[in-house]
Amino acid sequence: MRRGHTTVFTSLDLDVPQGRLVGLLGPSGSGKSTLMRVFLGLQAGVRGTVTVLGHPAGDRVLATEVAYASQQAAVYDDLTVAQNISYFSSALGVEKSRGREVLADVGLASYRRRLVGSLSGGQRNRVALAVAMLGSPRLLVLDEPTVGLDPVLRRDLWAIFRHLADRGSTVIVSSHVMDEALRCDELILLHEGQLLAQLTPGQLLESTESTDPDTAFLKVVESHGRGRDAVPDQDPTGRDNS
Repeated sequence: MRRGHTTVFTSLDLDVPQGRLVGLLGPSGSGKSTLMRVFLGLQAGVRGTVTVLGHPAGDRVLATEVAYASQQAAVYDDLTVAQNISYFSSALGVEKSRGREVLADVGLASYRRRLVGSLSGGQRNRVALAVAMLGSPRLLVLDEPTVGLDPVLRRDLWAIFRHLADRGSTVIVSSHVMDEALRCDELILLHEGQLLAQLTPGQLLESTESTDPDTAFLKVVESHGRGRDAVPDQDPTGRDNS
């Protein structure tokens, strides 16, 4: 896969389970944004097969099945929260009642009449998340939604992500903050355009004999750099597939 003149991934083979909270983790430049574009069917230069919910990535039938929220909240600052929700509801063809539901889900029901431009960064992120949730997507892709937020806001957003996954949506959250790994059901670890491992948080800590995800990730990187697999290939049930 290429972005411009740069090759990001030379090969990639992974399967993201449905109805799980998945962490797409790695430092800046590891390939997270490119992989998210692949999931959305927006990345050019892809060779091979990318299937999302049983359809080719980017297929029109996925328009309301897949949603994306960028790191920079893509909402209108000169409109109120309710006006933003109403506008995007009309664009997606969803009932107005759905707008009220998603605002309640993200804890912004009492902010309906506030201009989005007057909100804090965390609140703006929640408006963008509410917009992404309008179509009740089965796959929700979130690009570093907690970056720059204080611990309380990060906790609140992760509680929302967990709620969505528990209701059956697949939620993919990209981050370069490794302590967020422990909040996920499954992890995809990337480094310099390579898939290092796909495993659960428990498997990551156990296989690297570590007690914190930062140390565990560094061990995976170091082991990979020495030309050895850091952990055996495993699926989320804990079965060893090596």
